[in-house]
Amino acid sequence: MRRLAFVSLLFVAAACRSGGASATGAGTAAKIATPPEVTPAAVTLGDSLFNNGGCMRCHGAKGVGAANGPVLADSQWDQLTTGSFEEIRAIIVSGVPKEKIKVTTRPNAMGPRGGRMNLNDAQITAVAAYVWTLSHK
Repeated sequence: MRRLAFVSLLFVAAACRSGGASATGAGTAAKIATPPEVTPAAVTLGDSLFNNGGCMRCHGAKGVGAANGPVLADSQWDQLTTGSFEEIRAIIVSGVPKEKIKVTTRPNAMGPRGGRMNLNDAQITAVAAYVWTLSHK
């Protein structure tokens, strides 16, 4: 019985030192691992493509949002479920047809591959890396 009490006491002390988190991790913020595609070079290229290309016209400089495109610099998503790197990349590849835009006040579709920019695969990965960093600060 004493051994059980001692082990329980150690468990409680460890929980207190870790900020009071329970054994299941409830109440703690999950740290999301940076995807391997999100490299400094990719983010730099993505920043340049996004902020000097067509992305900025709808999503605003640095993804702060504009009349035709949602904010990308927060953790709220209009068209995505999780905001994962894979989802961000997929939506850049496929775009969003006008009839699938969930916010009806936005009148224009999002063209696939950056619309007129017609991004290649490496550029899409770079823009996705940049957008991922905007929402995962």
